[in-house]
Amino acid sequence: MDQEIYMRRALELAERGKGKVRPNPLVGCVIVHEGQVIGEGYHEYYGGPHAEVNALGSVSDQDLIGKSTLYVTLEPCAHWGKTPPCANLLVEKGIKHVVIATLDSHALVSGKGLEILRSAGISVELGLLENEARFQNRRFFCQVQQQRPYVVLKWAQTDDGFVARENFDSKWISNAQSRQLVHQWRAEEQAILVGKNTAKYDNPSLSVRDWVGTNPLRIVLDANLELPTDLHLFDQQSPTWIYNTLKNEKQGALTWIKLPKGFSLKEILSDLHSKNIQSVLVEGGSQLLHQFLAADLWDEARVFTSPIHFKRGIAAPRLTQSPADSYAIGEDQLDLYYHG
Repeated sequence: MDQEIYMRRALELAERGKGKVRPNPLVGCVIVHEGQVIGEGYHEYYGGPHAEVNALGSVSDQDLIGKSTLYVTLEPCAHWGKTPPCANLLVEKGIKHVVIATLDSHALVSGKGLEILRSAGISVELGLLENEARFQNRRFFCQVQQQRPYVVLKWAQTDDGFVARENFDSKWISNAQSRQLVHQWRAEEQAILVGKNTAKYDNPSLSVRDWVGTNPLRIVLDANLELPTDLHLFDQQSPTWIYNTLKNEKQGALTWIKLPKGFSLKEILSDLHSKNIQSVLVEGGSQLLHQFLAADLWDEARVFTSPIHFKRGIAAPRLTQSPADSYAIGEDQLDLYYHG
C-alpha cells in the first residue's frame, strides 16, 4: 500500500507537465528513504531536465540517495537527447532500488533503461500502477505505437439528438460551464481541427480565451480554398494550418498545406505525425465527426447533451458503446467514451 501511495504521488507530479512537455511523455518521480519522501520532481518543460534529475537534485542530503528507493512513472531514458540518459544517472548516484510504473514504448528507450539498471545490480520492480501510468501518457503512446496523433472528438448535442439547426446554427447548445471546460481542453491538446462548414457558419476563434493556457495549433480542412479570408481563423493571432489541394504557402501565422485531391483523414493524421503533432481535438462539424468515426480514427469522444430541443436539424453522431464516465455540468450531461 505504501508503494502505491508513492507512485500515485509520482503520477500527480507528472500531471503538472501537461501541455508543457510534448511531444515528450509526462513523467513524475519520488525518492523515499525509510518511509519518508526525501525528493520529488517531474518533467517540467520540453528540453528541460527529466523527472529523475529534478527529484535527485531536490534531495537535501545526497548521502541518503544510495540508501533510498526511487519511484518513477515511466522507464528511465537510455539515450542522449536534449538531456543525458537518466538510467546512467541512477547508476552513478548509487540507487539500489527502483520502482517503475511502465516501460517506455519509444524505440530508443523500450527495455534499454531497464537493462542498464539491472546490469548495474539495481533491484527493479516493474508494473506498479501500470494502467494509470499508460492512461496518463496515452497521447505519447499513441504517437509512438500508432504513428499518428491522439484524436479526441468533441461535440455538443441537444436532448433530441441534433448538433445544429437546419441552417447550421449551433450557438449555444451547451451552457457556459461546459464551454469553459472546452477551453481548458483546448489548452491541453496540441492542435484543434474543424471542417469547412464549422469554420464558415460558426466562425470560431478556437482559442482558450475562457481559460489560462496556450492556444492550440488551429487546423481547418478546406480542399478548394473556398473559405472567406475575413474569418477569425485567418486573423494571424495563432498558428493556423489549412489543408487543401491547391497550394503550399506560408503567410505569417498561416500555413497552407497541399495534399492530393480526395485526401483522406488518414493522410492528414500521417502528415500531422510527421510534423510531430501529438494530439488533436476535433470540434466538428457533424460531417467531419462522422468521417472520423467511420474511419475508426479516434481515441476519445467527449459529448455534451443539453436539455434543450431543436425538433429538427443536423443529426449528432451516434456511438453504440456505453460511456466510460458521465458527469453533470450544470444542466448539461458530459459523457466520456474511450475507443477500444
